[in-house]
Amino acid sequence: MYIKNQKFLVLGVSKSGFAVANYILSNGGKCFLYEQLSSEKIDSAISKLIDLGAVRVNKDNIDNILPNIDVVVVSPGVPINHHVAVKSKSLGKRIIGELEFGYLQFLPTIVGITGTNGKTTTATLIDAILIESGAKSMLVGNVGVPLTNKVCDADSDSICVTEVSSFQLETTSSFCPHISCILNIAPDHLERHYTMENYIFLKKRIFKNQKESEYTILNYDDETVRNFSSEVKAKIKYVSLKGKIEGAYRLENKLYYNDEFIISEESLSLKGEHNVYNTLFAICVCKLLGIDNQSIINALINFKGVKHRMELIANIGGVDYYNDSKATNTASTITAVENMKKPTILILGGSDKGENYKELFDIIKSSSVRHVIIMGATRLKMFESAVNVGYTNITLTYDFTTAVKIAKLIATDGECVLLSPACASFDSFSSFEERGDRFRELVQEV
Repeated sequence: MYIKNQKFLVLGVSKSGFAVANYILSNGGKCFLYEQLSSEKIDSAISKLIDLGAVRVNKDNIDNILPNIDVVVVSPGVPINHHVAVKSKSLGKRIIGELEFGYLQFLPTIVGITGTNGKTTTATLIDAILIESGAKSMLVGNVGVPLTNKVCDADSDSICVTEVSSFQLETTSSFCPHISCILNIAPDHLERHYTMENYIFLKKRIFKNQKESEYTILNYDDETVRNFSSEVKAKIKYVSLKGKIEGAYRLENKLYYNDEFIISEESLSLKGEHNVYNTLFAICVCKLLGIDNQSIINALINFKGVKHRMELIANIGGVDYYNDSKATNTASTITAVENMKKPTILILGGSDKGENYKELFDIIKSSSVRHVIIMGATRLKMFESAVNVGYTNITLTYDFTTAVKIAKLIATDGECVLLSPACASFDSFSSFEERGDRFRELVQEV
C-alpha cells in the first residue's frame, strides 16, 4: 500500500476512523470522510481533519466520489453491510478495517519485479529513477541485497524495489507488493522446477495476495504473461512495443504512458528492443508511484546499465569484449546475439538447467556470430544441438580460461567477443558474478 498515491474513504469518523484519516493526511495521502452521525466530539474530529486537507462527502455525492477511491477503511462501529461498503465492493474497491490498515503501515512500499529475463536491469532502473526524484529507494531481493537487511532502515516513506526470483516465490505465502511486474516468461530453471507449468505457477505467486488497491503490470506482447490477467485481482496495467494499450507503450519510436509522451527511444542510454521493454516497465511503475516526468527522463538518459549484463568491458586491438555472464538461459543469450551487429566470437556453456539448445543454434546460424566456443559441463549437449541444425563453426573445451584465450586468438580488428553462456555457472564458479569477473581479468591480461 502506497499512501501518497492512493485515495482513501474513511467510513465512520470514530476514534479509529480519526486515527486512520489523520495518519493518511499526515503522510501525504488523499482522504475522504463519510459520517452520518453528529455530535460535538464527531464534529470536532471532522473539523480537525478538514483543516488537514480531508474532504467530507455525504449521501448526495458519495456515488460520484466512490469510482475514484482506491481503499475504503471501515471503522469498527460501522457494519460491513453498510450501503456505502456494499456499493464500494460492487465497484471492485478494496475494503479493510482500521486494524488491517494499521498492520499494513508497518511495512515499506514494495515494488516486486519478476520474469525470466531483464529483472535486474528493470529493478536497477526503477531504483535510479526513484533516487533521481528524491524518493527513499532501497534496491533489494535477488539483485543481491536481502530484503531482511533493510528492515531496520525502512519506514513508511521507503520504497523497496525488489527483484524476485522463482526460487524466492517458491516459499512465499503472504508476500504482497504494492506494484508487481511480470516482464516475460521463457524456459528457465527446469532442472529445479521440472516443468514449465510449475515455473509459470511460481511466477504468478507475485500477484497472488494483491488486492484491488494494488497494481499488476503485465507484458502485453508475451501471450503467456498477458493471459495472467484473468487471475489478477489488482488493477492491471500493460507494457507493449506493438501498439497503444492501458499503460506504457512504444509508438513510432516514442515512449508513452497512456497518452502522455515521456521520451524518444533514441534518447535512451540503454539500447536494444529488450531494454525498451525494461524501460517501459520502469516508466509504468514510476508513474504509478507519482514520480515526475523530469526525474524519469534524467535517469533514463544517464543510466549506465548493470554489471554482467551486455557490459562492454574493453576494446583491445580493435576488438570489443562484452560481459553478459548474467545470461544464464537461452532466451537471454538469444536476445544478446540478436543485438550484436559486428562479427562476433560467442562463448557458450556452463552447468545445465534442463534446456534444449536447438532454437539457440538456429538463431546463431543467421546471426552475426561467426564462431562459437563451447565450454563447461554442457559442451557436448550444446555441440549435439549445433550439429543437428547444421552449425559447425565450433571449438570445444571444458576449461573457461582456455575458452577465453581461444576467443582472444580468433577475434580480429573490428570484431567482438561475447560471453553470453546460456547456462548457469556452477560447474566452475559460485555465481555468474564470479564468472563475469574472471572473464574481465582474462580479457585484460596482456
